[in-house]
Amino acid sequence: MENLSMETDFILLGMTDNPQLGVLLFGIFLIVYIVTVLGNLGLMVLIRVSPHLHTPMYFFLSNLSFLDVCFSSITIPKTLANLLSKLQAVSFLGCVTQMGLFIVFASAECNLLATMAYDRYTAICHPLLYHVTMPRVRCLLLVTGCYLGGLVNMVAVTTSITQLLFCQPHILSHFFCDIPPLLALACSDPWVTQILVAGCGGFTLVTSIVVILVSYMSVLMTILGIPSASGKQKAFSTCASHLTAVGLYYGTTMYTYLQPSRHESQAGNQVVSVFYTIVIPMLNPLIYSLRNQEVKVALWKILRQSP
Repeated sequence: MENLSMETDFILLGMTDNPQLGVLLFGIFLIVYIVTVLGNLGLMVLIRVSPHLHTPMYFFLSNLSFLDVCFSSITIPKTLANLLSKLQAVSFLGCVTQMGLFIVFASAECNLLATMAYDRYTAICHPLLYHVTMPRVRCLLLVTGCYLGGLVNMVAVTTSITQLLFCQPHILSHFFCDIPPLLALACSDPWVTQILVAGCGGFTLVTSIVVILVSYMSVLMTILGIPSASGKQKAFSTCASHLTAVGLYYGTTMYTYLQPSRHESQAGNQVVSVFYTIVIPMLNPLIYSLRNQEVKVALWKILRQSP
C-alpha cells in the first residue's frame, strides 16, 4: 500500500478492450456529447432571449441545462480520449479533480430538482402569491444554496479520500473516477470515508426526495380540486417534464449508490452510470422542449423571426 502523490497514475479499464468496439463507442458518445452541449446551450439561449420565459421556473431550468453541460463535460471528453488510447491513464490529481467536480454537479442537480419541485408547488398551490414568494433574489439564493451544498459534499469526501492508502496496481474498474471504484482500491480501512459518503450523499438524496414528494403531494391534491378537465391538464402539463427528469435521474443514481457493494455488479453499474452521466444530460432539454408548450412556442417565434 502507499499514499498517492500528485504524479501517481490510475489506469481506467474503461468500457471495452475491443478496438473496433471502442471506435464505435467513440462515434456514439461524440454524437451524444455534441447533441447534449448544443441542446442544453440552445435551451439556455432560448430562455435568455424569450421575455415570456423570464420566470422562476425557466430560471431554474436554465441552471439545470448548465449543470447538464458541466456534468457531461467532466466525463465524456476523457472517456472519448480513453476509447482511442491504448493506455487509459489518469493522474491522481486529475482523478480527484474529476471526482470532486462530479460530486459538486451531481449534488447540485439533486438540490436543483428539489428546488424546481418547490417552485411548481408554489406556482400551482399558491398562484396569487407566486411572484411574491419567488422573487428574483430568492431564486438566486436558492440556486446558490444548491451549488454550496455540492461544494460542501465535495470538500468533505475528497479530503477524506486523499487520506486513504491505496493498493497496487491502481486499476479502476470504471470509465471515470467515481467514488465506489476508488474505495474498492483502498488498503487502509475506508470506514470514515464511507460514513462521509453515506452521510453527505444520504442527506442530499433524502432531503431532496422529501421536498419533491411533499411538494408534489400538495400539487396533486390541488390539481384534483380543480373543477375543469382543461385546468387539470394544464396544471399537470407544467409538472410532467420535471417529474420525468426526476424519475430518470433519481432512479439511476439510487440504483448505483444505494445498493450493496459487489464486484459482480460493476458491469451493471457501468451501464447505469453511462445512462445518468451521458444519456440523461442529453435527454433533459428534449424532455423540457417536447413536453412544454411555452418552450415550443418560444422556439417557433425565434425560428419565424430568423431570415
